[in-house]
Amino acid sequence: MNTIKVTIKDHLSIITLDRGKSNALNREMITELNDILVNISGDPNIAGVIITGKEHFFSAGLDLIELYNYSEQEAESFWHLFLNFTATITSFKKPLVAAVNGHSPAGGCVIALACDYRIMAEGKYIIGLNEVPVGIIVPNSIFNLYSFWIGQANATRSLLEGKLFTPEEALQVGLIDEVVNPASILTAAERKIRKYMAMERNTWEQSKLNIRKDLIAATTADQSEALQVMLKQWWAPTTRSILKTIIDNLQKK
Repeated sequence: MNTIKVTIKDHLSIITLDRGKSNALNREMITELNDILVNISGDPNIAGVIITGKEHFFSAGLDLIELYNYSEQEAESFWHLFLNFTATITSFKKPLVAAVNGHSPAGGCVIALACDYRIMAEGKYIIGLNEVPVGIIVPNSIFNLYSFWIGQANATRSLLEGKLFTPEEALQVGLIDEVVNPASILTAAERKIRKYMAMERNTWEQSKLNIRKDLIAATTADQSEALQVMLKQWWAPTTRSILKTIIDNLQKK
């Protein structure tokens, strides 16, 4: 695998996002993440998963530079891929903890939202769904993930203004569960997931699936219609102009 690293430790799989400086999600990375979760789901030797990033970045979200240059057909297949991955990670039945060790906006936040517990590094980092100011219409399935943790009112307000939270703000609204020193984030994540892994496995997994029943239904539903609306906006001149400005700024850094 080119974009993620996987280590196994006493029935625990640690998936480290490892693509460039900021772990921007592209087609290859999403495919690899989806494949590894499907494999782990069927592996009786692995009882839990931690997903983490690298120093300062969990994931900066979707790789807008790569996406911007896609043809209409490539863009459509990419968004299908991303929504299918969201369904896979949301319905993953084993314990899944996010060790958010840096910035985690947009797509990075989606990965964290699909986990059962989120631990974030303290520091000048941000997390949240900031798609609307970028010109991307957020699908209902992803809004449902957001509101699952922070409630509908908070999710609505935050989504419509594209709010990005500091670790402390995110903790306050329930977007994350703990804020820790960056040096101890994996230790804290492992401590938490081992508690889940110590439970009777089938009881824990079935309880998780029951709790997530509506979420799983939303992420696995046919979203073709919503995707067409989203894609129409993706190609709109206003959105292309916003994206071009963002990309120009990214390429200057």
